Amino acid sequence: MIRNRRSASLAICLAALLTNHAMAQEWPAYGGDPGGSRFSRLDQINRNNVDDLELAWQYRTGAVRNNPELKWAIDFQATPILLPESAGRHLIVCDPFTRVIALDPASGEERWQFDPGIDKRPLAGRFKCKGVAQWQEPEPVPNMACQHRLFIATADKRLIAIDAVDGKPCEDFGEQGAVDVDALIRATQPAEGVEATQLLSPPAVVRDVVAVSSTSNKFESAYSVNGAIRGFDARSGELRWSFDPLVRDAATGLEPTAPEIGGGNNWTPMSVDNERDLLFIPTASPAPNYWGVHRPGNNDYANSIIAVRGSTGEVVWHFQTLHHDVWDRDVGSPPILVDIPRDGEVIPAVIQLVKTAMVFVFNRETGEPLFPIEERPVPTDTDIPGEVLSPTQPFPVKPPVLVRNTISPDDAWGFTTFDRAVCRRKIESMRHGGHYEPMMTTGTIMFPQPGGGSNWGGGAFDPNRNLLITPVSQIPYYVRMIPRDEIDPEQAAKPGAGAPMQGPGYIGGTPFGVEQGPLMSPSFSPCTAPPWNMLVAVDMVAGDIKWKVPFGVLDKLMPVPIPLDYGTPSAGGPIVTAGDLIFIGATSDSRIRSFDIDTGEKLWEYRAPTSAQATPMTYLVDGRQFVVFATGGHSWYDAKGVDDYLLAFALPNGAQ
Repeated sequence: MIRNRRSASLAICLAALLTNHAMAQEWPAYGGDPGGSRFSRLDQINRNNVDDLELAWQYRTGAVRNNPELKWAIDFQATPILLPESAGRHLIVCDPFTRVIALDPASGEERWQFDPGIDKRPLAGRFKCKGVAQWQEPEPVPNMACQHRLFIATADKRLIAIDAVDGKPCEDFGEQGAVDVDALIRATQPAEGVEATQLLSPPAVVRDVVAVSSTSNKFESAYSVNGAIRGFDARSGELRWSFDPLVRDAATGLEPTAPEIGGGNNWTPMSVDNERDLLFIPTASPAPNYWGVHRPGNNDYANSIIAVRGSTGEVVWHFQTLHHDVWDRDVGSPPILVDIPRDGEVIPAVIQLVKTAMVFVFNRETGEPLFPIEERPVPTDTDIPGEVLSPTQPFPVKPPVLVRNTISPDDAWGFTTFDRAVCRRKIESMRHGGHYEPMMTTGTIMFPQPGGGSNWGGGAFDPNRNLLITPVSQIPYYVRMIPRDEIDPEQAAKPGAGAPMQGPGYIGGTPFGVEQGPLMSPSFSPCTAPPWNMLVAVDMVAGDIKWKVPFGVLDKLMPVPIPLDYGTPSAGGPIVTAGDLIFIGATSDSRIRSFDIDTGEKLWEYRAPTSAQATPMTYLVDGRQFVVFATGGHSWYDAKGVDDYLLAFALPNGAQ
């Protein structure tokens, strides 16, 4: 195997090679292409014939059947990738336990499996694998193993390389095919709560570097773990660089965060510009959620979009979308790297969706905003001792916020007069207003909730129309800060205490606990008017919203199955195709759908065995276009429906 470091010219050739593969394969990476646009040039399935789609094949991973005792912690959220002919033309998918499965893309027949044998003892998080990444030698040696590799990041914190052809470990990578990332995390300070840390998102491959990131349980400790992103040599597994996503050095010109503070990690997929040797990293808040007394200042690099040099890990530019986060508003969506026309030029851009449902757009080479961003005054008065909030927060002038983003007692809603009255009293009793109302011991209403606006499902981009498509959620949510001595220790010790929709529970290492959850009426509907989830199209040249449609029906979630089109909780994103179509699962109603990209009209719907709360993909094989969905329910949003189906749809043979 070729082991010497490649020159810059060879690296650029590799980038071009990967681009050519993308053109041929149509779905070589988690986001469709390394930049995460989720656009396919395929148009065999189009708006004129999409209603003829039929189930072509299905595959069961067995993850739920074989692990029924862990069903509560399983999320099948994978997006498969398709390998080129040189690597066997396998359709590759991972199950929630990071078992990698190669399928025949035309029939769904299993070809091989690789099981990393992860530790299945219940972790603080959930078992999931969103996808795998691929890499190949620019000058492959014929008949030599591991010239084309798959990289897997596991829940028990290993980075594994296997041969894309047959699934066998690449023994020259790390120790017999694996790098122990857990040991690196434990050796980096702070390292509290390492046991709760997982590697869940697909690795990002930048030329010949494989980058991985980690989760961070920011309720377990006020300090948590260091959220470093690490780049490894794709051939040897050698650590090339490590990047701490919190500023520690005043020499940067930014105010440093104390070294004992963790978080600021990346937990959602990163995006890659191979040509420019750039890795785009969206980062989370510092530890812990909702309380920031011990981390004064903006906590730069947290809650940011960061462009780093893929070969070195050096920061090229960054922009912080939220200062001193006490609202758990991580930058939780994958960056979308696209080209956008502007004033007669084509600008290499990065679109970053955030949980407030704001849309930030930058020149991805320079970090210059494509639309103005204003620092606007926000409230700072709080009854949390010692908390110093930022007096301003960044707001894009365009596009507009994609959801409703203020709440008052007049917004109280319910199915009955009694519901509306109770909701009104709830809103009146807590701090309410806009995005950044301070945390309070009397309670604070967040609107939208910490899981949206936009979340890890992110968006897709149609380059023919310069149109961004994304699901967004707008559900009211409350957080009440409780002095520690007022919390019942037995209640706080219960599993899941303090987690979303439960509580109260302690915020580890702080003088407070927290009670939180969606703001609901006595009839268990959100306290604001529907729709509670929408699919939105945004013109990224004009910066205007083109259309919005409700997304998800309530029948599966109601005691009486009435199909109200009010929007449901969702997880997962869309794809768009040259057939003028959007494909998306995501909703908790067990439906997968296709929409007309110009109007938002629903053109096709299929009732799946359970909810498809993952992002689909599409490809062409043997002259036939397939669209594939992982349908596995969701341990929060569709817990009763957790399962392990992979469904592939196509037009009837011979149909066009």
